[in-house]
Amino acid sequence: MEPKGELVAYLKELKAPTVRACYEEVGRMAERESLSYAEYLRELVERECLARRMKRVDRLLKESRLPREKTFSTLEMNRLPPKAKQQIAALRDGSFLDRKENVLVFGAPGTGKTHVMCALGQELIRSGRRVYSTPCSLLVQDLLIAKQSLQLRKAIKRLSYYDALIIDDLGYVQQSREEMEVLFTLMAERYERGSILLTSNLPFSKWEAIFKDPLTTAAAIDRLVHHSIIMELNISSYRMEHAPRKP
Repeated sequence: MEPKGELVAYLKELKAPTVRACYEEVGRMAERESLSYAEYLRELVERECLARRMKRVDRLLKESRLPREKTFSTLEMNRLPPKAKQQIAALRDGSFLDRKENVLVFGAPGTGKTHVMCALGQELIRSGRRVYSTPCSLLVQDLLIAKQSLQLRKAIKRLSYYDALIIDDLGYVQQSREEMEVLFTLMAERYERGSILLTSNLPFSKWEAIFKDPLTTAAAIDRLVHHSIIMELNISSYRMEHAPRKP
């Protein structure tokens, strides 16, 4: 086999498709710019690493189920309260995930809770973190189905793979006691093991209507709040502000 063919075969074995695709182009550039062997190799390795990083980010974004359009670039940060903007700035480096801290965002419908969480989730993924996002109503349905088929522990273990679990709209849809019991089980299992990022339009004082029992309510709040950042979006609804005005 010719040297070029051997090189291609080796690169296939090493699973370095980007190097395989561009080593000749980079070689011509190295000749033009009089790069050293080390500089040529560094350029190839850098391109391979960048391509792998982008591929991993794309895979994690797909797994996360986050809407791609809800980013910080599309979020109207100027609408947010000053304290919330400070909290978001502090959260963007993702260090709170290492401390297994939760993020709890409260506000009326239309204030941007979901957008903030989705934007933060995408930022975390781009820094290499694993994130999963789900509406609360769908999550409890999935957990209840898992419980009925005696697979609840396995379902919770699958969710433990993610550094951040985004639960959107707790309390928006009223669930049964059995549904909220499986959600509480998830919160208890994840306590101090992984971060929960949660949005709710109901303050803690109204959570008994969600969990149906004062003791369960207190236990859920205690686990969520113990290591947490609480963000309050006490602002008007974005959707109401931009709704068409009737003549």
